[in-house]
Amino acid sequence: MQKRITVTALIFIAPVLIYNIIFRIAPIFISLGLSFTSYTGFKEPVFTGLSNYMKLFSNEEFWNAIYVTFKFSLEVLPLNMIISLFLAIIVNYSFKFIGIFRAIYYLPVITPMVAASMIWLWLYDPNLGLFNYLLTFLGFPPLNFLKDPSTALESVAVMRIWRGVGWNMLIYLAGLQGIPKQLYEAASIDGAKSFRKFFSITLPLLRNVHFYVLIVGLIHTLQTFTEVYVMTGGGPLGSTTTVGFLVYRAAFDYLEMGYACAMSFILGIIIMIISVLLFMLNRKKEGELT
Repeated sequence: MQKRITVTALIFIAPVLIYNIIFRIAPIFISLGLSFTSYTGFKEPVFTGLSNYMKLFSNEEFWNAIYVTFKFSLEVLPLNMIISLFLAIIVNYSFKFIGIFRAIYYLPVITPMVAASMIWLWLYDPNLGLFNYLLTFLGFPPLNFLKDPSTALESVAVMRIWRGVGWNMLIYLAGLQGIPKQLYEAASIDGAKSFRKFFSITLPLLRNVHFYVLIVGLIHTLQTFTEVYVMTGGGPLGSTTTVGFLVYRAAFDYLEMGYACAMSFILGIIIMIISVLLFMLNRKKEGELT
């Protein structure tokens, strides 16, 4: 009987398992092998040892991309989490047209990244963009948001926050609805005000949700590519060149596939180390609470 259950389970998970092996696991090992070669994509790869990694660590453009990528993550994640939690608290209450309100804030999530980037490219346009029209209307000079190194990355970050808050709002909403209402009722009986309830009940009980949103958001922002490619092309002066964009340029502009694979693995190792450290920190805090 147990054998039959095992065989049945394997049959059901076989499509997903095969898909992951072919399109996820196998490419990882293939890319790892290519990272030790000189490969253009058209000729046979030539083994070069650690030369790609040595070139990588001595490349100032790569270190600048690392800096830009982490700066982008630090600009996006905190605001994304705060706004998402605020919206989740609002939609957690039942009032008229709440369904429409939730749909409006989730709409950017289902908008393809390329389409969203093109919309914001128009909004930031120095001549025809809505933002510069509003600045001019208010008496301020127009700004070239995406062509100024001091504002380009922040402008892309604003778009990324706008697109991501809807998804995280749903995650926070699920967490809020999982908090027992009796806790709030007991706090009200004790005379606790709304802010006291928020900081003493809501925030602590959403700790695992915060952690999930942080980990997933960090992984996604550290792999940022599409919006940079569409909106700025990595410029101006490398101010928006993320590691993901640098990998693309090395692979498809310069046909240095092995070098691009090496960059990808370094980025993957960085993400893995940060994720493990955050997991350890979260587990330590859980141990302190118990």
